[in-house]
Amino acid sequence: MSDFDSDLDLSRMASSPGEAEELQRMIAVEQQKAQFTAQVHNFMDVCWEKCVEKPGTKLDSRTESCLVSCVDRFIDTTLLITNRFAQMVQKGAHQ
Repeated sequence: MSDFDSDLDLSRMASSPGEAEELQRMIAVEQQKAQFTAQVHNFMDVCWEKCVEKPGTKLDSRTESCLVSCVDRFIDTTLLITNRFAQMVQKGAHQ
């Protein structure tokens, strides 16, 4: 998703190994924020296309219910996949 080279040697940019680690941590946090934002935009796009027939000044109850259900399904699916990958990584670390 990101064009950032995570193997970039930040030690040349930092004055100490601790500073390089802090830069890596900050970059990882920013990457997570960007991934979260992209996921939210994805939810919005998919659920909008699925649920909103004609935009108006208010959401009717059917559209609101559809949007809530759509986002809930995406969140549940994302959590399921994330947890499954975490289990797979943990199993791999124990072998």
